[in-house]
Amino acid sequence: MTHPEIIVKVNQLMQKGFEIPAEKLIPTAMLFDDLGLDSLDAVDMLVHLEENLGVKVDAEKLTTVRTLQDVYNLVEGLSLESGLTSRQTSTDSASSTPPANHN
Repeated sequence: MTHPEIIVKVNQLMQKGFEIPAEKLIPTAMLFDDLGLDSLDAVDMLVHLEENLGVKVDAEKLTTVRTLQDVYNLVEGLSLESGLTSRQTSTDSASSTPPANHN
C-alpha cells in the first residue's frame, strides 16, 4: 500500500467510523483536540485500522499517536513490516531450494 493510498483509506475510515468532515482531515489535525476523539474512540480506531487495513496494531504504539499524520505513519510502518515479513519468508524458502542445473 502506498502512502497516498494509506491517507485515502485512513481518511475514509475517519469519515465513516467517526463522522468527521473531510475538511478536518489534515495531517496536522490533533486526534483528541481537533477531531474530537476520546479514549474509547482511540480503541475503536485501532479496531477499524486492523479490520479495514489488514494491519495488526500494538496498543502501546497507539499511545504515541497524537495527529492524523502519526496515524498515517503508523499504518505505513506496519504495512512495511508486514511486507518485509512476507518477503523474508519467500526468500528463505527460495534459498532452501537447490539451484537448477542449466548444463
